[in-house]
Amino acid sequence: MRLWGGRFDEGPSEVFERFSGSLHYDSRLFFADIQGSQAWASELARIGIYTRDEAARVRAALDELAADAPANPAYFQQDDEDVHTLVLRKLGEKPGMDELAQRLHTGRSRNEQVSVDFRLWIRGEIADARARLDALLGALVEQAERHPALVLPGYTHLRRAQPVLWGHYVLAYFEMFARDRERLARAAASADALPLGSGALAGSGIPLDRAALARELGFSRITANSLDATSDRDFALEFLFAAAVTFLHLSRLAEDWILYSSEEFGFLELSDQVTSGSSLMPQKKNPDSLELLRGKTGRMLGHFVSLATTIKGTPLSYNRDMQEDKEAVFDAADQLRAGLEMATVVVATAKPKPEPMQEAAAGGWSCATDLAEYLALHGVPFHQAHKIVGTIVRAGLAANRPPEQWTLAQLREHSPAFGEDSLVWLRGTAGVARREIEGGTGPGMVAQAIHAARQRLNKL
Repeated sequence: MRLWGGRFDEGPSEVFERFSGSLHYDSRLFFADIQGSQAWASELARIGIYTRDEAARVRAALDELAADAPANPAYFQQDDEDVHTLVLRKLGEKPGMDELAQRLHTGRSRNEQVSVDFRLWIRGEIADARARLDALLGALVEQAERHPALVLPGYTHLRRAQPVLWGHYVLAYFEMFARDRERLARAAASADALPLGSGALAGSGIPLDRAALARELGFSRITANSLDATSDRDFALEFLFAAAVTFLHLSRLAEDWILYSSEEFGFLELSDQVTSGSSLMPQKKNPDSLELLRGKTGRMLGHFVSLATTIKGTPLSYNRDMQEDKEAVFDAADQLRAGLEMATVVVATAKPKPEPMQEAAAGGWSCATDLAEYLALHGVPFHQAHKIVGTIVRAGLAANRPPEQWTLAQLREHSPAFGEDSLVWLRGTAGVARREIEGGTGPGMVAQAIHAARQRLNKL
């Protein structure tokens, strides 16, 4: 079925129909199209295109279509151009509905129709993604709660820097994913504007009540400019951006935990549920779930760049290029849903290994910053203190003397400012307790942060 043709002497070629058809993927908008068409039928009754009884019949018939589709795998294997023509054709095939179906498109363009369908669909996907993010956030908080005193090395440049609490480390990812949740909320808000009434580009020529349509479809506002409304895909770009950034964070977590679960680090044991073996090497336990999360990130970034590139060259208003918006968004939504679900299982089932973590946290002169700060707090200018501790580290490495084997006398050979109370800071993990500052890794602050994260979760 086509919604056009009177101006043409002959129909499109089979090649063009095959090249331009979109039903095989935009059928995902079927239920959104039903919802939008039901609201449109009610509005047509208000202005006299339908009687109230006719509008009720149309709405009921559309409900029947919605009920029929899921039970029939071949429902969408049709020759229609797109999901909008499929819905109209199926509606017209209902007994006594042909003429009513032909009137349903009165005053409406597919340009605005696809926009409202897409907005309705994307809002539902965002709600689902945010719920899955809630589950991941919960798994992260539970990890932090289970190991309140566990210490591991904090890294810069992938070199041991300063020790941090496991809870502090895990909550860093909590903050990332919490921001992702808010980013998705902003994308949903961007989609929360009703384009119906914009026509093809110039606005509808029939006296619609756009505010009433918005209320029925659950939109908080109506679009302000018809040219913009039919060509706007910012909401789709914002969703793709939010989804891509979420995957960037999933990828960072994956990279960390691939390393931490390796034999070289030995900080973490991944569950058998999220790992795989080798077809050749019996001893292998591969972090495939995390590698796939990391690998799919390129795909997600590509979707954002793809749509941005498509949009950048389109003049106002609608162009068929915009048909290319959906496959990227549909796949991104699928990957986001699956990725968040996978990451939640990984986080929930991972088991930290305290001994390797704490041994690594205590080694590598991770106490050096604490010694320099000790000197600074006892009157030594910090740059001078930094240099003094650097010479101590160099001497310790040359003599193969780890920090805990240094005596006060040996420290004082480098600076008389060292006192008896400085010896405690030679223990690599002792410095964690010094960082009782908001946002820091001190035990008290981390306990408060875990409690606050739990409260934030409970309010979602």
